[in-house]
Amino acid sequence: MTELLAVALITVLAVVSPGADFAMIVRNSYLYGRTTGLVAAAGVAAGVLVHVTYTMLGVGLLIASSTTLFTVIKLAGACYLVYIGVRTFLARADLDVDLGSRPGLSRLGALRTGFLTNALNPKTTLFVVSTFTQVVGPDTGLWQQAGYGLFMSLAHLGWFGLVALFFSHSHLRTAMLRRQKVLNRTIGSVLVGLGVTLGLAR
Repeated sequence: MTELLAVALITVLAVVSPGADFAMIVRNSYLYGRTTGLVAAAGVAAGVLVHVTYTMLGVGLLIASSTTLFTVIKLAGACYLVYIGVRTFLARADLDVDLGSRPGLSRLGALRTGFLTNALNPKTTLFVVSTFTQVVGPDTGLWQQAGYGLFMSLAHLGWFGLVALFFSHSHLRTAMLRRQKVLNRTIGSVLVGLGVTLGLAR
């Protein structure tokens, strides 16, 4: 029970901590609507399962012990965040705030964006690996570990689903779209800043 509570507490604190996933979900939700935001949240949850899977297979320990391998993953994630950030910053603001006439992002595109943002995020790598190595003991069964991993994924889906629902609300979307040039630059700058920070962090 102590192990379960520790995993739950660490997961909740990690999920609600603002970061690249949060910025990306906000961006997709207010620009493209509720469905796109929710699909992107599902992509984030799927990305968490990637981290859980390789950690359970033992690759997580290799990443934790290999500076070179972790650096490669960290730089790949940093470059992706900078890429998304620059695209968001330079995006042309559409002055038409009619929510029904806005071009959308395909569901596959939203799923891919959410998945890659999380799967390439070294912060999630550290979160999952450290949780399993510090909290999960050698006597913890495989199915129990899988349950912890599923909980981590569902916690991300639940939280970012709520974020998507909040920022895709019609009144809030309309207000945000009227200021989308400033918001695009703000969110773009945040993503670029996160990417650069993660890339330079030791």
